Amino acid sequence: MDPEANKAFITRYMDTLRRDTSQETLDRFIADEELKRHIAMYEASFPGYWIEADDLIAEGDKVVLRGKVRGVHKGALMDIPPTGREISLPLFIMYRLAGGKIVQHWMVVDTLELLRQLGRAPGVPTAA
Repeated sequence: MDPEANKAFITRYMDTLRRDTSQETLDRFIADEELKRHIAMYEASFPGYWIEADDLIAEGDKVVLRGKVRGVHKGALMDIPPTGREISLPLFIMYRLAGGKIVQHWMVVDTLELLRQLGRAPGVPTAA
């Protein structure tokens, strides 16, 4: 696939994932089992979460997404019980594509900002 086709694939993947995180959908787009586990964890903690892409940059078999992840904390996340708080976090994800699927990914999310928004960052009082 050429870089423009790869960007179109990731756009289609993001659009589909926003509506459907079923195993069938994940299997259609993803061969990277770690990414599937990551999606399941976030879906359990932030049901219906979504990623908004601000930039997509492609070269060769890689696509980089710069954007935000948004959702509402409705399920436990590690040792943090549901808070009902909305989150909006900056993130970067690089995907490597092969055979029409995501085969590898690298992700950077501002975890300290996530904890801050959930009221759990050091020095931030926990909501009552």
